[in-house]
Amino acid sequence: MIPGPALSATRLPGTMTEEPERQSPKKGASADTDTALARPGDQSGNWHRRVWALAAPIMLANLTTPLLGAVDTAVVGHLPDPRFIGGVAVGSLIFSFLFWGFGFLRMGTTGFTAQAFGAGNTAELRAALLRPLVLAGGFGLLIILLQVPVRSFALWAVDASPAVSGEAAAYFDVRIWSAPAALTNFTVLGWLLGVQRARTALLLQIVLNGINIVLDLVFVLGFGWGVAGVAWATLVAEVTAALLGIGIVLHSLGRLPDREDLKRLLERGPLIALFKVNTDIFLRTIMLLLAFGVFTSQGAGLGDLTLAGNAVLLQFQTVIAHGLDGLAHAVEILAGGAYGAKNRRTFRQAVMICGLWSLAAAVLLSLIFAALGPLIIALFTDIVAVREAAGSYLWWVVLSPLVSVWSYLLDGVFIGATRTAAMRNAMVLSLGCFLAATWILTPMLGNHGLWLSFTIFMIARAITLGLYYPALERSATDETAGKV
Repeated sequence: MIPGPALSATRLPGTMTEEPERQSPKKGASADTDTALARPGDQSGNWHRRVWALAAPIMLANLTTPLLGAVDTAVVGHLPDPRFIGGVAVGSLIFSFLFWGFGFLRMGTTGFTAQAFGAGNTAELRAALLRPLVLAGGFGLLIILLQVPVRSFALWAVDASPAVSGEAAAYFDVRIWSAPAALTNFTVLGWLLGVQRARTALLLQIVLNGINIVLDLVFVLGFGWGVAGVAWATLVAEVTAALLGIGIVLHSLGRLPDREDLKRLLERGPLIALFKVNTDIFLRTIMLLLAFGVFTSQGAGLGDLTLAGNAVLLQFQTVIAHGLDGLAHAVEILAGGAYGAKNRRTFRQAVMICGLWSLAAAVLLSLIFAALGPLIIALFTDIVAVREAAGSYLWWVVLSPLVSVWSYLLDGVFIGATRTAAMRNAMVLSLGCFLAATWILTPMLGNHGLWLSFTIFMIARAITLGLYYPALERSATDETAGKV
């Protein structure tokens, strides 16, 4: 079992015979020794340390994902035909889009769990895990049952060569069976983050990707299984991580679910809330995917060279997302805990401190891109024409961290508070601004107009969510005003 921090007050369910719906921490109780975090609703604790105790492990976990992608590419790159690389690339792309659509299982779970953790509601803390676990299993099985039409549509949409499509199909036919485990991992990750066990989440991610990398080498280079070997490595790693993760969270809760827990799963109010939150996040994710799809499509209409240059520059945007994601998760957890405790003062502090660190990280990224941008572009391509195309629009991604940071931060705040209807509505307005901007600016300014439209999209996301923020903060009723 992977060691991890105790759950502080939330560890009580395993040691109590009676479970009050809401518990207050015992006077003089020590903080979580691993994360060094005070209880979310408290005013104590060093805020800067609290933020980075959560953000740093998440950032480190993010770094393991591109490493895994590099190993996948490297092992099939030693095979004798380029179709193997293409097959893994297409297969991975299909599952990235397929599973990303179920990202609400992670985000919604973190929000509900953080609020139950902040409120000291131990019974709801268990329910916040069990409800999405049931959904993860159900959706995973549904994906498996629909694998034939899903595969046919995905391969048709990608429209790769017959040789690449054949390898991608072989990859798909194996990895599709990991769907329940992959979605379970989303839920476990969300719950661990909600109870502020970021180090445990990091260790689970390292185990997942570590097993995957080792099995890549064994199955592909050792056994000669080709592209299917990459898929088998991912399948085994996902299942192992899911079983390990479930074991960790059940151990943290102290006991297996009982009849009362199962009855709680069927309570109408929480089920409706879960359905609304998950639906809102799903719709918001689809609109976000649509925006990136339009960006790519518009770039393709400007020529292959522009398309290739934009593809390189979007890797910078991926770095921005990974770099700021840890702080967005930190505000998600801390603000969600304070919101659950109905502590407006702590809620505001969490947003302000995470906002300051997010801005600092954004400035650092912009400086790095400005100073090293051409060198970074050169790492992605040896083609001089593509380098020049990307370099012509580099300053847009130099500006991007300073523009994007606010939408990432506010996304975390609203996810933590499970105010996802506002996120959905804000994304509708932002997508409308983006589509209108591309329609007007791209014909006028070419690729500069397309990047300006993308910048407007990120600004619109921040402004529209910002308009909802005052009401959100007011709803975090301060029950501890005047108290230490």
